[in-house]
Amino acid sequence: MFNPMDFNSRELMVRDDVIAALGSERSVPQVIEASRPSFLEFAQADSMALCLMRFAPVPDFRWHVPGHAIPILKEYAGLVDHDFLRAPIIARPEVPICDTQLLAPGEYERTLIYQRSLELALPLEHILAVLVPIRPGLFGALAFYRHKRSPFTAQSITAVSSLTRHLANALGNCQDYQDLNARAQLIQEIYQRKDSAYVVVEPPTREVFRSPHATPLLERWFTPSEFHASGLPHIFKEQLDALVRMDADSRLGKSLWVFNHPDGYRTCRFVELPDGEGPRQWALLLTELPHSIPLPMHMQRGLTGRELDIARAVLRNWSYGRIADELDISGQTVKTHVRNLFDKLGVDSRTDFLYQVAHLNKPV
Repeated sequence: MFNPMDFNSRELMVRDDVIAALGSERSVPQVIEASRPSFLEFAQADSMALCLMRFAPVPDFRWHVPGHAIPILKEYAGLVDHDFLRAPIIARPEVPICDTQLLAPGEYERTLIYQRSLELALPLEHILAVLVPIRPGLFGALAFYRHKRSPFTAQSITAVSSLTRHLANALGNCQDYQDLNARAQLIQEIYQRKDSAYVVVEPPTREVFRSPHATPLLERWFTPSEFHASGLPHIFKEQLDALVRMDADSRLGKSLWVFNHPDGYRTCRFVELPDGEGPRQWALLLTELPHSIPLPMHMQRGLTGRELDIARAVLRNWSYGRIADELDISGQTVKTHVRNLFDKLGVDSRTDFLYQVAHLNKPV
């Protein structure tokens, strides 16, 4: 949780620089490279690296190292079982953890990680790491390193903690942007499908571009009186205006609109695009989804039978009361199952769960 009172004026300025850098690019390597100088200053670290991780169907670790190489990370696949920070950060996502919280100095110096870093002539004297969920099944582990014997302080932990949601949001946007733009056939599919579209706008009112099916989709969703003179529905115009006025902290969790229509879910995700030569632009990603959305197989792994029942009921848009009646359990038990389900899948809410499932079932 961000508390401005935890930082002095210089630290707040550097934190703003980190947030700006995280939103300045739309590929993971570029985001990490752009944010590196301010991130290192804010966390009081010498170097940093990001590991994109998947645990199913087989473990996969991909490191992105901005700046100078960190030799030991090239050997990480053979050292992963000796990574003493891995299990703790997986157990406590979004909570920064450092070596001194887990091991005494003598214990750390006997670890294979430390010994191998000495052999490679770039000692990892101290490590601070945090795990952030990006989307179901995909996580980012951000690690900071000190190469001299000066432990990370509580202030460093507080600093990194204040940015975890911004990091998760930036990495999620990179994945979404890559999904939408990395392949020409995907753009072509968006053009052809009648249940997906996008509109690019330059706030407050200038429309830059809209895909062919955007107009019929919006006209199906809204009546003529519900449109603003800009061509956007009033509700989208108001949400976009609000997002533009908000600072980065306030925007978190407010970029997705979902309406439960009898014909299915209607969603709009607001994505701020990277800086160009002119004013900042936003993309509105529009999608129609059926009420009965299948739960992807990789999301089913690791869930109990009861959690699977709960997940499918939530995807049918059942109320907690109806879920309790159908499964013959109490409303409080339903809430506990839902909370455990969302924690396992790395989602924040029903809306986020719906969007992530839909995103994995469809390419938008």
